Amino acid sequence: MSDLPRKAVTRTAKLAALPLGIAGRATWGLGKRIVGESADLVGRELQQRTAEQLFKVLGELKGGAMKFGQALSVFESALPEEVAGPYRAALTKLQDAAPPMPTRTVHAVLEERIGADWQELFLEFEDKPAAAASIGQVHRAVWHDGREVAVKVQYPGAGEALLSDLGQLSRFARLLGPLIPGMDIKPLIAELRDRVSEELDYGLEAQAQQAHAEEFEGDPDVVVPAVVHQCEQVLVTEWMEGIPLSEVIADGSQEQRDRAGQLLTRFLFSGPARTGLLHADPHPGNFRLLPDEKSGWRLGVLDFGTVDRLPGGLPSPIGDALRLTIEGEAEAVYEMLRTEGFVKESIDLDPDAVLDYLHPIIEPVRADEFTFARGWMRSQAARIADPRSPAHQLGKQLNLPPSYLLIHRVTLSTIGVLCQLGATVRMRDELEEWLPGFLAEEEEGESAAEA
Repeated sequence: MSDLPRKAVTRTAKLAALPLGIAGRATWGLGKRIVGESADLVGRELQQRTAEQLFKVLGELKGGAMKFGQALSVFESALPEEVAGPYRAALTKLQDAAPPMPTRTVHAVLEERIGADWQELFLEFEDKPAAAASIGQVHRAVWHDGREVAVKVQYPGAGEALLSDLGQLSRFARLLGPLIPGMDIKPLIAELRDRVSEELDYGLEAQAQQAHAEEFEGDPDVVVPAVVHQCEQVLVTEWMEGIPLSEVIADGSQEQRDRAGQLLTRFLFSGPARTGLLHADPHPGNFRLLPDEKSGWRLGVLDFGTVDRLPGGLPSPIGDALRLTIEGEAEAVYEMLRTEGFVKESIDLDPDAVLDYLHPIIEPVRADEFTFARGWMRSQAARIADPRSPAHQLGKQLNLPPSYLLIHRVTLSTIGVLCQLGATVRMRDELEEWLPGFLAEEEEGESAAEA
């Protein structure tokens, strides 16, 4: 029997408490306004209380609710500071921790999946989990050959819980939406549902992680732990020390922030080019900073349960569109967006207005280096969320093709983490190196000749 709270009635009741709580607080807020309190102050307090309840429930439930919370947490930078500040700590907790699975359950899974003699595979095994996340938890151990390893054990019933939670959350998407201005919550939940079966399959995860480990072996910038053993519901990989990115965000030095931001950007764009896979879960709990004698710091990457398969690397139209936008080629950009399905055939837009919409978003790419900040992220969110804004009106008419959905979310999530870091990054350098189409063909030829 699983210790993950997964009975439909129990989980539904916990999730159903979210909109009921929101409705109750809205009534409380109306009462406060009737007696003369500032609407702004009441609104902030409502949002803070809603967030506190949301993250408490998501953390308790793990499963799909926890996964949604992790996905949502990287967009914390888009929130107004007076709202984000009070519950930033609650968001950070979601990125690294959840209530642990009891030892008896862990042992039962290992015995069922590996065999009654599972303990013989380990010289040491720590029953207390080193980390816990949405569908499993990690135990530190020593493999029989002496290697330190991380043993990821999937929660029994995790698949059922994931699908149930995300189904429930999709019903409440409209109520949760105001927490992140300018972001449509429902497609995020739908896309998370689409990835559930892959993330539950530790065989697929092992393949993706090993492909990265082999490609990045000996890399001066990125470290990926090798896979040691895999079977259903259990994945054993090499252990990796390092400073969690959440700690760097909380109190890292500027040097650490800048280095982490540059390497995170490099990994985002180089990974698909080098492996044909896009790591699609870029929340801070999945990254570490590792001390390195030569470069100062390297980036450790964990958790390959969610990947986008891109055999040819990132699609070249992304690079083409960015380059043409920087060059101010409004008609060419508009035509490309139409061809790729970002503008439906039934919609007519002004190409110059589309260019005006895109220019602020690509600001980090236009400069040689750019300092990401929460204030910048908030300004972008506010511009797109404000119903009175031309950007809002135009954005509503754009479409996001399914083939670009995960790429779009990963890119936005990475930018959210960069803003949390407050990192100064040379993003343009990484695009020139790794993004097909970003350099004009003659420039690409010159770069290849120089190499």
